Amino acid sequence: MVAAQEGQGSTAEDEHEESIDASKQREDDMTTRNESLMNPQGSKEVLNDPAGISVTEDGSNADEQRINELTDSLLRARAETENVRRRGERDVANAHKYGLERFANQLLPVKDSLELGLAATDQVNATIDHAKEGMDLTLKMLTDVMAKAAIVELNPLGEKFNPEQHQAMQMQETDEAEPNTVIAVHQKGYTLNDRLMRPAMVIVAKAMAAKTPVEE
Repeated sequence: MVAAQEGQGSTAEDEHEESIDASKQREDDMTTRNESLMNPQGSKEVLNDPAGISVTEDGSNADEQRINELTDSLLRARAETENVRRRGERDVANAHKYGLERFANQLLPVKDSLELGLAATDQVNATIDHAKEGMDLTLKMLTDVMAKAAIVELNPLGEKFNPEQHQAMQMQETDEAEPNTVIAVHQKGYTLNDRLMRPAMVIVAKAMAAKTPVEE
């Protein structure tokens, strides 16, 4: 009787343990399924080993992969910077080399006009009036070209002497103009974008010296 009861108790315990094992297996299956959903096929799960180094499931070093990615990005950025620097140097070189191209093209008609004027003087019926007319036309063309290039003529006749734009060749006494006034221009000056290229060479008026009385 006792043996039968012990047999029945052992069977109950075995069934209970089998129930616990089955429940645990279901939990393990559920956990595995969840991990599969969180880590799609082909992805590498990053694990931490006891040394603190991040590794993937296939044993590769995640930190090393990150370093390689950053190194590649740095190399690409350096290459792009170098390309920008070279393009900038090329643009500056071209600006220095061809910066006067537009101005030079505008000067070509002036040279053509001068050559036509010289050729006209060789004609039998050429006159001084014809030559002067051609020279006036050429001068106007040259003046227009200079104006387009922001070259301004300085012709300060009758103006106050300006040491920043004029260069006095001499001072001349006169009572026909106020002292420190430009009374003659030997050579005109020019500015480029308000920057002095050449000062005007001028003669400046000064006051007449006082006459001393003549002793009898």
